[in-house]
Amino acid sequence: MRNAVYLLSIAVIALGLYSYEVRTENKQLERTVHAQYTNALTSASETLTTLQTSVNQSLLFQDKSALNKELDNIWRLSDQLRSSISGLPLNREVANNWMKYIGKIGDEAKLVAQTGDYNSWHDKMGVVAGNLKNLSNEWEVATSRYFENDGDFSKWQRTIDSDTEQENFGKIAQNLKSYSETDFPLTASESDWLKKRELKNLEDKEITKEQAIDKLELLIPNIKDASYTVTKSKDTAPYPFYHIQFVKGSRMGYADITVKGGHILSFLSERPVQEDKNMTQQDIKELTNKFMENAGYDDAKIVEFRENHEVYHISAARVYDNAFVYPDGLQFKVSKYSGELLGFNAMEYVQKETIKEQPVNPVDWKQFFRPGTIVEEVKMIYTENELFELRLCYQVIARFDSEFNETFRVVVDAETHDVIKVEYMQ
Repeated sequence: MRNAVYLLSIAVIALGLYSYEVRTENKQLERTVHAQYTNALTSASETLTTLQTSVNQSLLFQDKSALNKELDNIWRLSDQLRSSISGLPLNREVANNWMKYIGKIGDEAKLVAQTGDYNSWHDKMGVVAGNLKNLSNEWEVATSRYFENDGDFSKWQRTIDSDTEQENFGKIAQNLKSYSETDFPLTASESDWLKKRELKNLEDKEITKEQAIDKLELLIPNIKDASYTVTKSKDTAPYPFYHIQFVKGSRMGYADITVKGGHILSFLSERPVQEDKNMTQQDIKELTNKFMENAGYDDAKIVEFRENHEVYHISAARVYDNAFVYPDGLQFKVSKYSGELLGFNAMEYVQKETIKEQPVNPVDWKQFFRPGTIVEEVKMIYTENELFELRLCYQVIARFDSEFNETFRVVVDAETHDVIKVEYMQ
């Protein structure tokens, strides 16, 4: 009996010590989180003030060197502010609207520094500077109470949830949305990009749920006669589509198919790995080309082929006049062992770019690159620039002949010879 009481006493003491340690650790964690949030909030407030000052200062200068210095500061500060805001437990709408608006200011500064269109900067930023000052004042009011909590995380949490804060940040969110629309209206290329992303250009005849299943089975024959559950997208979705879930034996998965035209946007299938075969790369390429042929993607070709220990990841793109249209892409995931299609994404292909004629000016690559650069491959591609404009470009695989033997992929506008992108290749 004494032993039982003794053991029970030890257990109670141990439990008490454990509870005390847990409470202590939780308090320490709360203090750490509170400190992180406070530091991020302080950083965001200071950066916002500095950004506002830099925007105002940029309006003083006509000298290119002085203005470019401010533009560089604005671009850097906007990036810092977005990083600070992303680390705060703010309402998602507020945080997203902040990051979009601040990002637009930074992008505008970067673009003007590149193009030298300084007049457009002065015209636009005169309005932005005033709006940014209003937002800065509203931010100061909305965040002031967070600095009055003396390291008490519970007070911070109550402040976040209070009706006053919801009202304050709600006002900021509303103003941010309004300022974004007036200060940075969509360009024609951005508007067109959004229409494609939301499939606004689809004008095909609508199909039924049964027709959507028939379409899926036509392209993926090995799921024929599966058990299906079909739901339609919500009315708030940017475009209507059918979400199809299927189960057949050990295989299960889903597909999304547009209501207009029955275009497959994505497909995913899961099943246990069966190492009954070992397909060669050529076998997989032939199967993928066969699938594209059956699906009607007869204007697409494979552009990239990668593998891991279980699957091949294959990328294809539409071809127009011997140039790959990269934004009109297809992605496949194929089993290495059976050749079965496990995943498929055609969202970019369905969005389909409108090709405009563009002059092509030849490039002397020996003059374009520094001595010692070896051009291994040049092909024509269509890709988007920072303004979402589709441009015909040279894609160059260039290797710098040195002890490191580094290789780069360089994308150069075929008309202006502007460098659109540079990627380091292993």
